[in-house]
Amino acid sequence: MTAIRDVVRYIHAHKKKSLERLVDLCEIPSISTLPDHVSDMRKAAEWLANEMQSLGMESMQIIPTDGHPVVYGDYLNVEDRPTVLIYGHYDVQPADPIGEWSSSPFVPTIRGDNLYARGASDMKGQIMGVFSALEAWKNAGDGFPLNIKIILEGEEEIGSPNLAGFVENNRDLLSCDLCMNADSSIGSVDHPAIVYGLRGLAYYELWVYGPETDLHSGMFGGAVHNPAIVLCKLIAGMHEADNTITLPLFYENVEDISEVERLEINKLPCDDQELLSSTGNPPALFGEFGYSSMERISVRPSLDVNGLYAGFIGSGSKTVIPSKAMVKLSMRLVPHQKPAEISDSLRKYLSDNAPDTVRWELKELAHASPVVVNRESIGVRAAVDAIESVFGVQPRFMRSGGTVPVVGMLSDMLEIETVMLGFALNDDGIHGPNEKLHLETFHNGIESYAHFFNNLAKSSN
Repeated sequence: MTAIRDVVRYIHAHKKKSLERLVDLCEIPSISTLPDHVSDMRKAAEWLANEMQSLGMESMQIIPTDGHPVVYGDYLNVEDRPTVLIYGHYDVQPADPIGEWSSSPFVPTIRGDNLYARGASDMKGQIMGVFSALEAWKNAGDGFPLNIKIILEGEEEIGSPNLAGFVENNRDLLSCDLCMNADSSIGSVDHPAIVYGLRGLAYYELWVYGPETDLHSGMFGGAVHNPAIVLCKLIAGMHEADNTITLPLFYENVEDISEVERLEINKLPCDDQELLSSTGNPPALFGEFGYSSMERISVRPSLDVNGLYAGFIGSGSKTVIPSKAMVKLSMRLVPHQKPAEISDSLRKYLSDNAPDTVRWELKELAHASPVVVNRESIGVRAAVDAIESVFGVQPRFMRSGGTVPVVGMLSDMLEIETVMLGFALNDDGIHGPNEKLHLETFHNGIESYAHFFNNLAKSSN
């Protein structure tokens, strides 16, 4: 008990340092999807490797992939204690639309109780929370209380296209007793929760092609099928009016949740008004009939348009029939839905509904399996006790609508159980303008990680 008290005192005494290091990391625009930021991705990887070295990791590697590198570090000299694999990602989403930010996205700015920066919550704040907790154990405790492995990938925000190959090629390197995924949320400060389920992902580009070049709409309008109109009809046909998805056999393997889970979900402290506010106050919420808003965003599948392109989109006018049109589509999947089967379903829909006056091409960009973890596992119980120790209340359980590909990969490929322990909040605005990190929750997260490591170490006694 003395060790954890000393560790917590160290954390409280070094809050300024923890925040300064986070600011340094958030200043690096590590945007994985944009080729112009390849050097920034490398800079972030090297920065993190140096931090791991300062923490006392015995082995540090920046491991190349076919895309951005994985940063790995470990310390494996704690006898008779478990080994935890800590997962995070150092890449961030683009900051567009820049004009909607109140401050520069890569000039971290404190306003009120929050730090505003791209990646502050998703998930550089979580990475630095883990690092600060480990530093406290190293400098104020009896050293690390258990064996540590850390992997930080650089492609989570683009669907982790090279992570499966990395996992397959590094089975021994990643062997562990438990994985802790720090890319997670507690929902709200007053009612913290532990995520135990994630939706899967299937992400596509759908192209519709017509004439070889753009055509004059006065000379050819009415005689040539417009690819943009065809694409819009295909998109519109993917949903019924009540927002159910029309793809063939899409719901075939979807199981409804139990009444116990339904009650738990709808007891979470997020009502429709709060959800409406957190979405920027559209005129009203909308979704699948027969399910609450919280159910729709956590345990039901969805299909969304993420971007559209066709023809002339500059200012002013240009009367053309576009030669091609494109939509970016993402689907969030729930347990028992398999990305490969969903791809087959989408292709069947397109074959059945696309007219022969155009041709289409479907590009599969990313996929990840949905996952639900065992709430009674040692790791989850250690996380529950850690949050209760710091926040003063027993956390609830919730399922997240988001996707973290590594969790399903480790389960499917290495049979490793994962606990989700991160401290993002529902209103942090991740992926949008003015992403923020609540500073008190950041510091409480550091303390919670310290307790989690201690609890996990004690569980092996």
